[in-house]
Amino acid sequence: MRIDYHTHNVRCGHAVGTLPEYIESAIEKGMEEIGLSDHMPLLHVDPATYYPEMAMPMDELPRYVEECLTLKERYKNRIKVKVGLEGDFIEGYEEPISRIIEAYPWDYVIGSVHFLGTWDITDFRQVHNWEGKRAIEVYERYYDAVRKAAATGLYDYIGHIDAIKRFGFRPEEDVSTLEDAALETVAKHGLAIELNAAGIHTAAKEMYPSFRMLERAKAYHIPVTFGSDAHHPGKVGQKGAEAQTMLKNVGYSHLATFEGRKRTLIPF
Repeated sequence: MRIDYHTHNVRCGHAVGTLPEYIESAIEKGMEEIGLSDHMPLLHVDPATYYPEMAMPMDELPRYVEECLTLKERYKNRIKVKVGLEGDFIEGYEEPISRIIEAYPWDYVIGSVHFLGTWDITDFRQVHNWEGKRAIEVYERYYDAVRKAAATGLYDYIGHIDAIKRFGFRPEEDVSTLEDAALETVAKHGLAIELNAAGIHTAAKEMYPSFRMLERAKAYHIPVTFGSDAHHPGKVGQKGAEAQTMLKNVGYSHLATFEGRKRTLIPF
């Protein structure tokens, strides 16, 4: 894969490796672009009393951006380094999220839904929150949040759009209508989505999104980018060959790249 736009680093607390190590890994694999996109600091829960090691502390955010910009310049003759952020969508917190986004010169901001209220549906330590709930109702809440995220105008693309399937909880009911409604909103607001390889290593046993959902994204003319969601430098570009095959089988021939919040499509 020529690019990887979804990576993390040691600052977030649940990844290993420094930013230069992720960049060097991308160079070793012959990539042309690497996106640095660590988790936005927590806004709606108290980091001191919530689950530990969820995101970088707020006082690390300016240091993160400063290091990203320094590395972008340092590596400019070897690889394009893009300065990004995985910006959680949290309903009711659009204003403080907007302030973070507007404060720094991002190349792109990923809109990801991790939280339904104070429940991080992607955290293995919080799987117990599924107990006693109808899966379809959780899916409805999740995709409602995805639609709201896409409509905010805060983000450049939606990350792991069907991450709700991560732990294998799937409703008996058909969720294609929910998925299509989310994609319709993404298309309406001119966003892209990502093909995120990390889902293969979860109970979902497939990328985010599924093949069916990726087909529907193509039908809606939604651009797509690629992200490994690497939390270790060795995972940069993971499953890139499989991702290319999946994209080609659906009919995609270009990937979305970003610079200064502007999107460009490149062939792959």
